[in-house]
Amino acid sequence: MSDLERLENINLVEHIFTQAPVGVAFVSLDGKWIDVNPAACQIIGFSREELITLPALDYILSEAIPPTELAPKMSSGFENEKQYLHRNGNVVWACVYISLYCDQQTGEPAYYIVHMIDITSSKVAELKLLESVERYTSLKKYNHDAIISFGLDGMIINGNQMAEQLTGYAISELIGTRISRIVGEEAIANLAFVDQEYTAIERDINVVRHKDGHVVEILATLAPIIIHNHKVGFYLIAKDMTEQKRLIIEKEAAERTNKAKSEFLAMMSHEIRTPMNGVIGMTDLLLETELCDEQMQYASIIKQSGEALLTIINDILDFSKVESGRMELSIEPMQLNTIVSDVYYLNLPRARNKDLHVEISIDERIPDKLMGDGNKLRQVLINLLSNAIKFTQKGSISLSAKKIDQDDDEVCLEFEVLDTGIGIPESKADRLFEPFYQVDHYMTRQIEGTGLGLAISKKMVELMGGEIRYEPRRDQSGSRFVFTAYFSLQTNLDFIEDRHIQRSDDEIDSGLRILVVEDNEVNQIVLVKMMNKLGYKAVVVPNGKEALKACLEESYDIVFMDIQMPVMDGVESTRLIREQLAEDRPYIVAVTAHAIKGDREKYMSLGMDEYISKPLSMNSLSEAIEKFKTLRLH
Repeated sequence: MSDLERLENINLVEHIFTQAPVGVAFVSLDGKWIDVNPAACQIIGFSREELITLPALDYILSEAIPPTELAPKMSSGFENEKQYLHRNGNVVWACVYISLYCDQQTGEPAYYIVHMIDITSSKVAELKLLESVERYTSLKKYNHDAIISFGLDGMIINGNQMAEQLTGYAISELIGTRISRIVGEEAIANLAFVDQEYTAIERDINVVRHKDGHVVEILATLAPIIIHNHKVGFYLIAKDMTEQKRLIIEKEAAERTNKAKSEFLAMMSHEIRTPMNGVIGMTDLLLETELCDEQMQYASIIKQSGEALLTIINDILDFSKVESGRMELSIEPMQLNTIVSDVYYLNLPRARNKDLHVEISIDERIPDKLMGDGNKLRQVLINLLSNAIKFTQKGSISLSAKKIDQDDDEVCLEFEVLDTGIGIPESKADRLFEPFYQVDHYMTRQIEGTGLGLAISKKMVELMGGEIRYEPRRDQSGSRFVFTAYFSLQTNLDFIEDRHIQRSDDEIDSGLRILVVEDNEVNQIVLVKMMNKLGYKAVVVPNGKEALKACLEESYDIVFMDIQMPVMDGVESTRLIREQLAEDRPYIVAVTAHAIKGDREKYMSLGMDEYISKPLSMNSLSEAIEKFKTLRLH
């Protein structure tokens, strides 16, 4: 071979070495670089000068092998994948092939030839595919629903563990069998003819046949399997509805029970309040007559006992509202001074009977105009103050209200009731606000009550955004009850003053025509006598049918309409009166023994103009009449 030919061969080798798109390197037997081409430098991320100074075996082997042990492994070459962190921050994958070059004359190992191919793109794609497969596998394995894949021919391809539980078959038993085996042929008969919308077919797949013969109710979802833009099968995703069905049945049963409970409470409210109306109403009228001292004492005891029984009834009904979550706030303009004053004067006679001194204190910083549920605030204060009087034999009681915080829209008030009574044992204090709990045992207790007052008060305070707590008095014996409540501030609202006008028997208002619709004879007498005391006369009819007839024959201003009556009830009678008299109809006041939350709204929506509940008082009748007069005048 001439020198020219040798030179051309050297140039050719050098050209291939420098211009090859794959990395080429020569490594000595002791693991040092002899030379590297630009492609290898590009893959590894170093210049030739930098790379030559680094140990070569670290860059061509995926695991550490001593140089002395590498040559014996090179009889047929050595291939491995190597990951590099490029100096630009990217990860580069390369397939590295190492071969041993031996001297042609002696046959002794001379050096290693290394080829590097950048496989980053294919490796990333492979890792993404592997990640996708693992996600899919995890989804199938850990999904709470059964997932079964099947081809367009209906043959099952695979399934997850939940599919085994749902069907009772092992996956190996399902693979290669028809999907109709477990869902029925009819359910999937039209699947091959549907392109996108599977809702109708999903509705048809509502049960799975278990291996042992029973059927399991399911909620099915179908999803197509798309490969290379072609549909090759389906996933059946089946949710076992057994537990959900049980919960639905239990929920419906609970709703029926609650409805029955509400109806029972409404019925009991009516059945108890109706005779109580007669007892308390007639006692009120009896106390208005001339009685000797002994008779006055007996009548007063009857009234006090009736009111005590009514309090117990109200506690039970209030607690039923709290328990069912139907108690709501009724936000109206309120005047704190008036509410506290009412509570004070209501409890003052009982305090005086026990020679107890009652003090009232109201923070002058409290705004005059507030918006809130005055009735619930009044009920909480009455409960706490009456309890204080009940459990205090001597000494004093105080009720105070002070401002804690205020912003542009609302104010937080703190109420405190102190007494010098018997106090509450520390071991029992944490149960004070539990329903039906009483400090003294019912067999030995000296104080009467249902044990519901504080439980109801706690719920009412929470509705008003506050908290209630009990603390023993540190300075002396007795109890300290404290609660907070939030109220909105009024803006540009005038306070509404109640005006109750009572007239003597000789001031009968002959211009006001009143009809009383009541089937109970005792309640008829009570209503008429109360009307007379207020200065009005009334016509009485026993049922809704007679009320309709009376309104068609005569013109009445106000109708006090009982709800539950024979022949025709008050609701139907009201509907017919409104329908037949239209604008000429009278002002209809619902008079009912029902006192469940929402009854007022219910009867007002059914066409009544006002609502009052039994037992009736002259105040409630007077308020209804005065409201009618105000509306008529305006």
